[in-house]
Amino acid sequence: MASEAINSSQNIEDKWYRYWMENNYFHSEVDEREPYTIVIPPPNVTGILHMGHMLNNTIQDVLIRRARLQGKNACWVPGTDHASIATEAKVVAKLKEQGINKNDLTREEFLKHAWDWTHEYGGVILEQLKKLGCSCDWERTKFTLDAEMSESVIKTFVNLYNKGLIYRGYRMVNWDPEAKTTLSDEEVEYVEQNGKLYYINYKIEETNETLTVATTRPETILGDTAICINPNDERFAHLKGKKAIVPICNRVIPIIEDDYVDIEFGTGCLKVTPAHDMNDKALGDKHNLEVIDIFNEDATLNSFGMHYQGKDRFVVIEEISAELETLGCLQKTENYINKVGASERTKAVIEPRLSDQWFLKMEDMVKPALKAVLETQDIKLYPKKIENTYRHWLENIRDWNVSRQLWWGQQIPAYFYGDGKEDFVVAETKVEALKLANEKTKDGGLKIEDLKQDNDALDTWFSSWLWPISVFDGIRNPDNKEINYYYPTNDLVTGPDIIFFWVARMIFAGYEFRDKKPFNNVYFTGIVRDNEGRKMSKQLGNSPDALKLIEDYSADAVRAGMMLLSSGAGNDLLFDETKLQQGKAFKNKILNAYKLVSGWEVSETIEQPESSRIALEWYDSKFQSAFAEMEDHFSKYRLSDSLMTIYKLIWDDFCSWLLEMVKPGYQQPIDRKTFDAIIKAFENNLKVLHPFMPFLTEEIWHQISDRTKEEALIVSEYPSVKEINSEILSGFEIASEVISGIRTIRKEKNISFKETVKLSVVNNIDASTSFDSVIKKMGNVESLEYVSEKIDGALTFRVKSNEYFIPMEGTINIEEEIEKLTEELKYAEGFLKSIQGKLANERFVNNAPEKVVAIERQKEADALAKIETLKGSLEGLL
Repeated sequence: MASEAINSSQNIEDKWYRYWMENNYFHSEVDEREPYTIVIPPPNVTGILHMGHMLNNTIQDVLIRRARLQGKNACWVPGTDHASIATEAKVVAKLKEQGINKNDLTREEFLKHAWDWTHEYGGVILEQLKKLGCSCDWERTKFTLDAEMSESVIKTFVNLYNKGLIYRGYRMVNWDPEAKTTLSDEEVEYVEQNGKLYYINYKIEETNETLTVATTRPETILGDTAICINPNDERFAHLKGKKAIVPICNRVIPIIEDDYVDIEFGTGCLKVTPAHDMNDKALGDKHNLEVIDIFNEDATLNSFGMHYQGKDRFVVIEEISAELETLGCLQKTENYINKVGASERTKAVIEPRLSDQWFLKMEDMVKPALKAVLETQDIKLYPKKIENTYRHWLENIRDWNVSRQLWWGQQIPAYFYGDGKEDFVVAETKVEALKLANEKTKDGGLKIEDLKQDNDALDTWFSSWLWPISVFDGIRNPDNKEINYYYPTNDLVTGPDIIFFWVARMIFAGYEFRDKKPFNNVYFTGIVRDNEGRKMSKQLGNSPDALKLIEDYSADAVRAGMMLLSSGAGNDLLFDETKLQQGKAFKNKILNAYKLVSGWEVSETIEQPESSRIALEWYDSKFQSAFAEMEDHFSKYRLSDSLMTIYKLIWDDFCSWLLEMVKPGYQQPIDRKTFDAIIKAFENNLKVLHPFMPFLTEEIWHQISDRTKEEALIVSEYPSVKEINSEILSGFEIASEVISGIRTIRKEKNISFKETVKLSVVNNIDASTSFDSVIKKMGNVESLEYVSEKIDGALTFRVKSNEYFIPMEGTINIEEEIEKLTEELKYAEGFLKSIQGKLANERFVNNAPEKVVAIERQKEADALAKIETLKGSLEGLL
């Protein structure tokens, strides 16, 4: 049966997704309606669906389907990212398996392999998103290396260069020796590592003295070009103007003075290696020191590494420390914990490296982005606490290194015509570059073959930062009707880990190129973790197969389960498969409810019972109350709370109460008026649930009635907020407690539900009698009478201050009942004593929150009322 249900879900999902696609419901064109636009965070082109994608894209689909139901022109633009570092690494690895070295290929030959790889493995994730039910406008699918997208990127680079915002500089950069490319600061993650601190002795030239330097990187001594001391450190005052000798290579280097050196750290002496440390480079520039780079691009040592040439840096650390010990230069080593920069992609330890790179100036670009989020609130971040992270990064930002030593990506449009560092021009095409080069050289003799384009590619993020603009062709054609209609977009849903890589940079781009924000709101999802709190990864093997979950539970159940797992924007969530089971149970509950309703025989002649009339009137107000609450949650981006409101409405109020209140007797028909109202209520439930569980709701919608394509649920009319009858809601609260009280007595006294009972009420709170017909039906009450005095010898319960009596009529053992009531009274009096003790404590009453004190006072009032009822019951039995 389970496999049949699964197959049934798969068939239903395939059927309705095909129906939606065939009728083009997902596609958007510019028209007179209000637009609602989302651009997908483009996943890696060769990626596959994982749990983070499932959460992120479910949220986006909920938002887009709701907007579509609201009558907005909903446009969700999908696409993929070329992911230069990750994709190139995979292609290089594949070529290596085939015995092909990238360095033996031309750029064109390598790119052919890369495109073959992309065509073979690319786009799979977009097909997987369809299985989840994502209603993207697939006709608009973009890839960051599409011709028109690349043209936008190149145009942007040229534009920024011409504005003086992009420049070429020889700078210390983050070098990934595995990917053999530079990385931006944001692509480096810092991890704690257990290492060692090496204390190395340097001889002072022409003396028998030594000075000791502490370093975590003994292999870099071969690149040392100075020793630095603090001019205020009296311990080394006698070394001013002297020189030291670097162990092993015996290079004579100056001892310089600078107050940058921390007297308290280590030995107070600092080895200066300008080629391999950012701070050392600054010192080297200040003191005009020689720069000696000892590493190759793969972090093996070069000829400056002497007899260690060709060996990996980590191997050399061990070997050079042994040599230093043999030479008597290693004074001691200590265990040391420090933070090491690692590549976010390859996990390789980063090397600081001096290199000619292209940079984008950030100083002025961040200003409108700071203002939009932190001052004017034109862009709202959810959760708000993430604004602090955003502020810190933007206020401490450095120029963006936009060049990468890769081939997969947009090639930098800089063309060199000579050997000098400034012998280049920047242009969109080679033809334009030739014209500019001839103008710059003023001789006009250059030919197209004299130009050599920069070999590097642009950072992937330099294409995706344009995403909300470029997907609507707003860079190449800045005044086209689509960019003017769809931009700025409405909501962005993304992970907190790319707030700097992508979110902030899109804001920079929005104000730089359109003088407008790119989106109104940013919803940051949490990170999906396993039940131990670990981030899911292939290496840990703790990431479930997303498609298998859909196959096992259905797309609707997975979507609902993921939303139920979520605890709000920005909060990490621990994956728990029981939530998917809860989603599946919810789906089955709805299916069973429809099966029940659709199985009723409808009579055109019988009148609507009073109990059904009031029940439907109540549910109409209950729905409106829940709908208003749900919409409030949506306005605050509390989507999981919104779903939980719908969940409780359907499970508790609709299925457990309304259907039971209107359900006809066994083998009896239901009146037409009630049946039609139930169907309308069911349809409203389906409308508000549809964004969360689209397949199930569309299936039932069409089972209820034959619909034209214009009448499909996906494009039906969303409910609107109407006036709520609060009086009828409070009336039902009392009635439901009365019904529960009757059921409790039946259960405790073993009174069959088939057996009618009589009910008498002392109506102390003047409760509405509107639900009396419902109470009689749901409690199988033969007669309901309002009395002014207590009924002796009756079973009793209390709802608020009202007392309810059910005559025993010989069905109860009096002695057992007295004993039971006496025990209950004893417990209630003990409970009252503890509450009154707390309230007598002035410290508690004065210091506890007002709401907490109010709760305790209500407990006291309830306990007093219960004690009074129990005493009354006992008096009636004695």
